[in-house]
Amino acid sequence: MQRRELCAWLGTGVLAPLTAALSTPAWAFNLTEGDAASGVRAALERGAQAALTNLGRTDGFLGNPQVRIELPGNLKDAARLLRSTGQGKRLDDLVTAMNRAAEQAMPEARQLLVSTVRNISVEDAVRIVRGGDNAVTSFFEEKTRNPLMDRFLPIVTKATERQSLADKYNAVAGKAAAFGLVRKEDANLQSYVTDKALDGLYYMIGQEEKKIRQDPIGTGSAILKKVFG
Repeated sequence: MQRRELCAWLGTGVLAPLTAALSTPAWAFNLTEGDAASGVRAALERGAQAALTNLGRTDGFLGNPQVRIELPGNLKDAARLLRSTGQGKRLDDLVTAMNRAAEQAMPEARQLLVSTVRNISVEDAVRIVRGGDNAVTSFFEEKTRNPLMDRFLPIVTKATERQSLADKYNAVAGKAAAFGLVRKEDANLQSYVTDKALDGLYYMIGQEEKKIRQDPIGTGSAILKKVFG
């Protein structure tokens, strides 16, 4: 049957009870699998586009305290000491360079995110609709984090190598990691920035998902209203 209603799935126990964000069961009587897939694709695309637009520009990371990339771990304490010795400008330059590298990497994510949206299965769509408040974001991260890590790293590496402070960071962080002051994966500037860039990307997608779930009517999208309303 092409228009299997999700309410039938509820009756057979295949579809688990919807979470609080989608707790009103009335919508299920007219919502088909196709509706679910279309709505989730629209939510994914909206979240991805908003995140990339906000982050992939000058000060997208640096000017946003929610995603701004700072020095990791106890290096923040070391930075305070270095500032007292007149190294403040160099530290500021390093933080700026890290955030600029993340901003420059963002456009590289667009193609993969769009491809992920287009290839979402009906099964995944239904799972997202019945999922929690961050189900859309969790799906994106599950499908794209590792591939994006591979794509981002060369871009971040190229951007940070333009800064003479990159080698200094790696040397200092490497020593700190040996004493357990910094996680080993944070002891390399390029890997650290790449990881934080992805954290920022999924955070911003999550913020957009929250808006959609809280006010689907306000999105102006009929399918988002139908699926998430």
